[in-house]
Amino acid sequence: MTRKIQTLNAISKKGLSRLPEDYVVSNDGTEPDAILVRSQVMHELPIPSSVLAIGRAGAGTNNIPIKTMSERGVVVFNAPGANANAVKELVIAGMLIGTRNLYPALNFVNGLKGDDEALHKQVEAGKKHYVGHELSGSTLGIIGLGAIGSMLAESAIQLGMNVIGFDPDITVDAAWRLPAHVKKAASVDDLVKRADFVSIHVPFLPATKDLINAERVKLMKKGCILLNFARDGIVNEQAVLDGLNDGKLHAYVCDFASNLLRQHPRFVALPHLGASTEEAEENCAIMVADQVADYLENGNILNAVNFPNIAMPRESGYRLAIANANVPNMLGQISTTLADAGLNIHNMVNKSRGDLAFTLVDVETAVPQAVIDQLNAISGVLRVRYLPS
Repeated sequence: MTRKIQTLNAISKKGLSRLPEDYVVSNDGTEPDAILVRSQVMHELPIPSSVLAIGRAGAGTNNIPIKTMSERGVVVFNAPGANANAVKELVIAGMLIGTRNLYPALNFVNGLKGDDEALHKQVEAGKKHYVGHELSGSTLGIIGLGAIGSMLAESAIQLGMNVIGFDPDITVDAAWRLPAHVKKAASVDDLVKRADFVSIHVPFLPATKDLINAERVKLMKKGCILLNFARDGIVNEQAVLDGLNDGKLHAYVCDFASNLLRQHPRFVALPHLGASTEEAEENCAIMVADQVADYLENGNILNAVNFPNIAMPRESGYRLAIANANVPNMLGQISTTLADAGLNIHNMVNKSRGDLAFTLVDVETAVPQAVIDQLNAISGVLRVRYLPS
C-alpha cells in the first residue's frame, strides 16, 4: 500500500532509504500518513487528520504536541540512544573545557598582540592563570542513567574517574548496561555533594524543571563543574550565575545559549551540538524510519513516547490495530463486537501505559467496514486501523 510521509526537516537519506519502496516522501503536507521531524516546532502547526504517526529523529519530543496527538490516537516515536555516543563525546569535551580552563585560555591567546617573540613571552607569563585539573581521580556525578548516562559512565571510568549516579526511574535494560563500578547516590542532593563534575541527562518535565536550583548549587563542592547537555530548563540560570560569581561553581558548560549567562567568563555555551554529527543524524533517522514503517504496516510499536511498546507476529491476513483509553472492559467490548459479527480471533495482544493502551487483534476472515465503525463507536476507542496483509 502506498503511504505518504511528510518531512518537516532534512532527514538523513540513509534513514529514508529504509522506508518501503512504494512510500512517497516529500515536504508536502497534503494528507500524509506520517510525519518525520527533527527540530521543527509543531505546537502551532495544523496537523492533518490523516496523520497516524509522528517520528522524531532524535530523543527529545518537546517540539511535538504529544497530549493532542494522544487524544487523536496518533503514536509519537523517538529514537532513544541513537545519538547517545555523540552526546557522550561532547560531554567529555565539556569536562575537559571546564577543568583545563580551555575557553578562557583560548580567549587569552586570541587576544595577544605582537611579533612571535612577544607572543611567546606573553604566553609564558600568562599560562599560570589557566592551570587546571586532570579528569583522572576526579568524581563524576551523573543524573539520569539512560543510554547517554550509562555510556558516559563507562567512558569516564576508562579515563580513571570515579562515577556516582542517580536515577529513580532507571529501567531494567539501563541497569544491565550500567558498568559495575558506578556507585549509587541516594538522591540528587547526595550526588551533588560528592561530585567534582555534575552532568545532567534527564528529560525536561514539570518534575525536572529547575532540578539544579540555588539550594542544590549551595550543596555542591567548591569548584564543581556543571554540565548540561539535556535541556536548558532543567538548570536555573540565576542559581548558576550566583554560583559562578561566588566561586561555588568553577564552570558551567552547556548546549544552550543564555542572555543572562553569556558574558560570564566561565560560562561555555555550545549551539545545541549534542547530536550534531553525521553518524548520530543517520542513526536517528534509521531508527525512527524503521519504527514508523513497522507501525504503519503492522501496528507494532517500539519506542513511542505516548503509547506502550507492543508487537505481535503476523499469523493471519487480517489485523486490527486499536488505540484506546486504558479503561475497564475495553478488551471485552472489542471481543464482543468481533464475536457478534462472526469474526473469530486468531491472536490478540493488549498493552497499557498510564491512561493509554493499544490492542492488536488478528482475525481469520476479512473485517467489514461496518464492524470497524462499531469498534470506533466504543467509548474510549481513539482510533481503529484495519491492516490486511
